[in-house]
Parts: sequence; C-alpha cells; structure tokens
Amino acid sequence: MAHHLNTNKQFMVGNGILAFAVIFVVVIFIYMSMRLQQKKESERHFIETYSISLVKGFAGDSISLLINDSLISCKAITDEPYTVEVGRFAEQSALMIVDNQTELVSIFDLSENGGSYRFEKEEDGIKQLAK
Repeated sequence: MAHHLNTNKQFMVGNGILAFAVIFVVVIFIYMSMRLQQKKESERHFIETYSISLVKGFAGDSISLLINDSLISCKAITDEPYTVEVGRFAEQSALMIVDNQTELVSIFDLSENGGSYRFEKEEDGIKQLAK
C-alpha cells in the first residue's frame, strides 16, 4: 500500500502557522510603539504662557474662555481689562471666546511660543488687537 503525501494539507497548515507568526510580530510592534509614544507624551512639559486680556466691550457680559477643549474661565466680566494667565499645555492651541448669552463663539489661534493676546468686542464680533 502506497503512502500518500498530503501536500495540500501541509501547505495550508504551513501558511496558517506563518499567518499567526506575522500577526504576533505586528501586535508586538504596535505594543512597543504605543508604549514608546506614551513615554514621550508623559515627559513633555511646556514652559510658555499665554496672557489673555479682554480689553474693551466685555463689561457686563457673561464670557467663557476655553483653550482647546479646556474651560479656563466662565464668569460675568465686571471690570475691564480682565486678564488671565495660562500655561501652555498642548502642542497646538486655539482660544475660544464664548458669549454665554448669545452663544456666539470666536476662535483664535495661539502661538507655540506663548505670548500676550488682547481682545475687544464690537458690534460685529470680537477682534484681536495687534500685539
């Protein structure tokens, strides 16, 4: 009786083992890259600060100041100028000034170098003043 080699079955088993090995290697590399990225982010600290001044036209208004998605201040402005100092905490930052009564949002880009920003409110919206 002749012994038949089942080459097709051997080929399929070999491919299955190879596929599992490739998946295992990919999972290891993804895990290592995520761990390395987490270490980089935890070590990153920013020294820059933003000074935000609401100079004119805000008295008596309820205003919310947000940087990215973080609420910095939410209060009624009683006297002008109203100034807030905030340390930089992200790679890129955007300032959102929200008028709580009308829910109008004004968005401004903030520099990566920090700095002083002054704003005034007019009938047609909130304007950033020159530095």
